[in-house]
Amino acid sequence: MSTTTTTTPNTETKSAPLNLTANAIAKVREIMAQQNPVPAGLRVGVVGGGCSGFSYSMNFENGGGLMDKVYEFDGLKVFIDATSVVYLNGAIVDYVETLEGAGFKFENPNVKSTCGCGSSFSV
Repeated sequence: MSTTTTTTPNTETKSAPLNLTANAIAKVREIMAQQNPVPAGLRVGVVGGGCSGFSYSMNFENGGGLMDKVYEFDGLKVFIDATSVVYLNGAIVDYVETLEGAGFKFENPNVKSTCGCGSSFSV
């Protein structure tokens, strides 16, 4: 059996650990189109910090890293680091507009509790 090492992340064709709604994909594309240069895709992750221990991060990315998994949602590349994949499994990312404001909303079945401000969580 031979082993090959790649220096670029492979785009996963199997199902992603999280799902982006059509509203979220459309909003990300809208914001990406305003960037110069236009990013290669979106990074979604979980970082330590916040009142409850973890918080979500979303950033534009020009390319993935060695430990990234890359997924495509309707042509939009989404980069997720190997550690975050575990915490995001089954999560849904939506973009919502309400009277209180607009933003990306995570619905994550792995979350055991959230903080009062709603921006961090524990698992």
